[in-house]
Amino acid sequence: MRLLVIGGGGREHALAWKLAQSPKCEKLYALPGNPGMEDIAECMGGISMEDSAAVVKLAQEKAIDLVVVGPEVPLTNGIVDALGEAGIRAFGPSRLAAEIEGSKVFSKGLMKKYGIPTAKYEVFTEAEAAREYVRKEGAPIVIKADGLAAGKGVIVAMTMDEALHAIDDIMEDKAFGQAGSRVVIEEFMEGEEASLLAFTDGETIVPMISSQDHKRAYDGDKGPNTGGMGTYAPAPVMTEEMVQAATEKILRPVIAAMKAEGRPYQGCLYAGLMIAKDGPKVVEFNARFGDPETQVVLPLLESDLVEIMEACVEGRLASMDIRWSRGAAVCVVMASGGYPGTYAKGKVISGLEKAKEAGNLVFHAGTVQKDGNIVTNGGRVLGVVAKAASIREAVDRAYAGVGKISFEDAFYRKDIAHRALSR
Repeated sequence: MRLLVIGGGGREHALAWKLAQSPKCEKLYALPGNPGMEDIAECMGGISMEDSAAVVKLAQEKAIDLVVVGPEVPLTNGIVDALGEAGIRAFGPSRLAAEIEGSKVFSKGLMKKYGIPTAKYEVFTEAEAAREYVRKEGAPIVIKADGLAAGKGVIVAMTMDEALHAIDDIMEDKAFGQAGSRVVIEEFMEGEEASLLAFTDGETIVPMISSQDHKRAYDGDKGPNTGGMGTYAPAPVMTEEMVQAATEKILRPVIAAMKAEGRPYQGCLYAGLMIAKDGPKVVEFNARFGDPETQVVLPLLESDLVEIMEACVEGRLASMDIRWSRGAAVCVVMASGGYPGTYAKGKVISGLEKAKEAGNLVFHAGTVQKDGNIVTNGGRVLGVVAKAASIREAVDRAYAGVGKISFEDAFYRKDIAHRALSR
C-alpha cells in the first residue's frame, strides 16, 4: 500500500514510524513531514496541508491507498470529505464529526443532551456577561475559547483576577483570534487528568492504552499551559475498572450520539478525562491522535497500525484483535527557551544519533534542515521517548536520552511521570 501522512510534528513522526513497520506499507509519503521522518518517508514540501484540493491532487498523483490525517485544522476544514469525494480512503473524521473538537460549544451541548459526564458550564458571547458569571461562581474556574487554539485556548484560573484577565485576553484582546468570539466557562473539576485515545469505525470503539500529558511549562505543574511537555503510558490512575467506566459511560455513548446527530465519527477519538471521586468526566474531546500522547501510546502497540486503520475506514473494527505490549513508555519534550511565549529558531541540534544509539526513539516536533544541520524551528522541538518494563525505568532511560542531545536555550521538565512515580 501507498500511504500519505498529513502533518509535520512529533505526533506525525510517531504515526509514520509505526505505519512504516507494517508489511503492508510499500511506500510512505509525508506532507510536509520533517527531517526526522526522512529515513522512513518521502517528505513533500510546497503544498499547504490546509489546501484540501491540493492534497487531493497530490494523493491522486501518487496513487495513495490511504491518507492518515494528523492535525486538527485540516480535519475541521473537511479534508477527509474532499478525499472521500475523490474516491481516496482517509483515516480521520469528516468535517461535521470533527466539530467535536472544532467547537467546544457543540461538544458541551452534545454531552449535555446525551448525559455524558462533564463539568457544568455556560456559554458567553459578551465579555461583560462572562465576567458577571465568574464573579457569581467564584474561583477556581475554567475559561475556554470555543474554537481551535493550538492546544492553548484553555485557562485554569485559580483566582478571580486570573479568570477576569483570561476573559479580557480571549474576548477583548482576541488572543486566539476568532476562536475566542465565544467562550465556555466551566466549573473547576477536582481530580487527576488522563488521556484515553480510541480507535473507532463509527459503530465500534476500542480504547488504546491510557496516558497522561503534562500541560504546564515548568516542574511541579507550574507556569503557562503548553501543547504538552511530556507524557507517559499507561497512566496508573486509569485502572482497568476506570477504563471500563470511561468506555461504558463516555466512549460508547459519544459515538452513538454522533451517529444519532447525523455526524458518524470514524478515526481516532481523544478523550481528555478528569478522574474525579465519582468516576471519569470529560474535560475535552479531540478529533485526532493527541500530541505528545501518540509518542508513548504507539510504541506500546503490537498490532499492525495499517490494518487497524483499514478496519476503521471499512467499518469492521469489531473483528479486530488489537494487542498491546506490557511495560511503559515515557516521552520528555525538549523545547525552545521562551516557549510557550516567544522563542528563537535556527539553533543547531547535536547528539540526535547518540540518543538513538542508546535505544531512545527521538520524534521531531519542530525541526528543519539548514546548511547540513538539523536546527530548531518551533517551540516544542523534540520528543525523546523510552520504553521499558516499568515507568521508573522508562523515565530514567528517557532522561538519559535527553542528556545526549543539546541545542542553545533548550529546556525541558525534569519531573515527567511524577504522579505515577509518587504512587
